[in-house]
Amino acid sequence: MTLIGHARARGVETLSLDAPECRNALSAALVGELAEALTGAGRDTGVRAVVLTHTGNTFSAGADLRDPPPPEALVGLLRQIVELPKPVVARVTGHVRAGGLGLLAACDVAVASHAATFAFTEVRIGVAPAVISLPLLPRTNPRALARYYLTGERLDTAEAVRIGLLTAAGDDVDETLAPLLDGLRRSAPEALAETKRLLTTRVLETFDRDAAHLTALSARLFASAPAREGMTAFLERRDPEWVV
Repeated sequence: MTLIGHARARGVETLSLDAPECRNALSAALVGELAEALTGAGRDTGVRAVVLTHTGNTFSAGADLRDPPPPEALVGLLRQIVELPKPVVARVTGHVRAGGLGLLAACDVAVASHAATFAFTEVRIGVAPAVISLPLLPRTNPRALARYYLTGERLDTAEAVRIGLLTAAGDDVDETLAPLLDGLRRSAPEALAETKRLLTTRVLETFDRDAAHLTALSARLFASAPAREGMTAFLERRDPEWVV
């Protein structure tokens, strides 16, 4: 079963997370397949830019609780998006939760329709947004991130743009994307690669400094008793025992 859809138009490769039955949760298989597709797009001289989008009403619900990827694999995927020598543009028309927000933050540009919503739900299942902080912390308003990390509250697109989680939002995501993609198509490939390298220096410094620590933290928290209770409660559609 293919989990990533492929399409190409005028040098833009569109990769679609295509597991709507599980809300495009980041399973080990989906992460592996997306990494492979990005590798191919990065090497293909016919690709000027990559659009990362989704089928169904959810961009990604975060880690697949039944088949989670190893933290190292998620770190590798996020770094791959940041380091890809071509711009990666997120196109979102639905909900984004937890680990899905790491994908969004790793992209160079993120555009959503007003139907999209966002939430860092990790604390509500007994873990922390550890690995996804690698691209999020350098790119997002720190005061706002503290609020949404700690409370798990839902954000709309206006707030997501305000805090730097999104580049832009509009009623029609493709109308909003059109001038951005036109600009990328008009840009020299070598210039795009060097400009992206300039823009991602601080993000990659964060990976170099913090990846090992945050990977270990993620593994420890996911193996903890609170996480087992939180994930069980989520799957059973009930409140976890710590709710007061």
